[in-house]
Amino acid sequence: MYLRRLFTFMLVGLGLLGLALAATLIFTRAAPIPREDGPPRFELVVGEAKAKRPSLVDYRRLDLRLQALMEDPAMVGLAVAVVEDGEIRFAKGYGETIAGSGDPVTTSTVFRWASLSKGVAADMVALLAHEKRLSLMEPVGLHAVSLRLPGGSERAATVSDLLSHQLGLFAHAYDLKLEDGWDPRYLRGTLATLDSICPPGSCHAYQNVAYDAASEIVERVTGRSYGEAVRERLFGPLGMRTASVTREDLFRARSWARPHVGGRNSRPVEVTDSYYRVPAAGGVNGSIEDLAFWMMAQMGQAQEVLPEPVIAAVQTPRVNTPRETSRRRKYRERTTSSAYGLGWRVLDYSGRNVIGHHGGVRGYRSMMMFDPERRAGIVALWNSATSRPNGIEYEVMDMIYRLPFRDWLAIEDRSLAAQPVPEDVPADEGGNG
Repeated sequence: MYLRRLFTFMLVGLGLLGLALAATLIFTRAAPIPREDGPPRFELVVGEAKAKRPSLVDYRRLDLRLQALMEDPAMVGLAVAVVEDGEIRFAKGYGETIAGSGDPVTTSTVFRWASLSKGVAADMVALLAHEKRLSLMEPVGLHAVSLRLPGGSERAATVSDLLSHQLGLFAHAYDLKLEDGWDPRYLRGTLATLDSICPPGSCHAYQNVAYDAASEIVERVTGRSYGEAVRERLFGPLGMRTASVTREDLFRARSWARPHVGGRNSRPVEVTDSYYRVPAAGGVNGSIEDLAFWMMAQMGQAQEVLPEPVIAAVQTPRVNTPRETSRRRKYRERTTSSAYGLGWRVLDYSGRNVIGHHGGVRGYRSMMMFDPERRAGIVALWNSATSRPNGIEYEVMDMIYRLPFRDWLAIEDRSLAAQPVPEDVPADEGGNG
């Protein structure tokens, strides 16, 4: 409950400061949200917590730009949160859970995290390794009995190779069969019939079916289901009340965003179960508030849950990923190179080290990017297929680093672009560049 208590202390601090901060802080507190699984909590809308130093991010500008983004017909619902100095300074929902419903997205609305789930799995396995219950350098076949690789290389590929997508398979092996309803454990057993593209540990190719061997490892080592293990060891201790790993849990949420496809004519679609059947690869659900807590834990702010050696293990680059840099070609001016750790991407952001990941399943998208040294970053969730919100993380990180304004969201709002960054903010303090 470490991060939950931290969040509560922040709200108490805001109440005490009250009028003294009114001239400089924008804060709106909504009525308590009743919960069946815990005490009421407050919804943080546009706001800043008691800061250790002035904010780098212009939250008024950010809020107005996100409102402008929501005018895009491809957008349905969106939730965004920003952390600075290890504190949640901004969290807000925009749009609707279902197009045309009038049901608003809030900071407690549950979305699918998609491939941000990979970081959860990697953290869980690394935590078990930290406890000496397995080794990241052991053959993956010792613990994931369903996994069979070409030439029997599951006896050579390590757990680390699995979590860094270095199994020697072509990218997204058997994803289409998974989406057609095939059993993922059966599919992992037939990966041995494929041709290798490289020896294990020597090249990177992104996986989902194979990556979910991580859930099998967790179950075999702990004797618990994967969902139970991550809830008991990660979600529960961090106070992440909405986080879960099943489709049924999504449906049970008091507020949850329905998936939409169709671009400018977005329409709701059924929640498919394909990637719930590979929970380590894409099965996690949760609100933006819980995703912000999860990001804070990755910054090392919950040492009793995720000790520093665990964070270091997953955030250490294991393999360069130049294709990811090419995929981000629109943003190449900022993210000049990329690598992959264990379940996390490691990017060079104009000379600074940032950690993050994107995710996408049918009708949902997700993102996270943060600077672990500054303890600052951005998370976002939305329930449509458009990639346009990807620019949010670049606009926020540019403000954190005091870089020149770029219209990464393609809004072309010149009046907002002309607003200067406050001069009382220290330049590049704590950066790597």
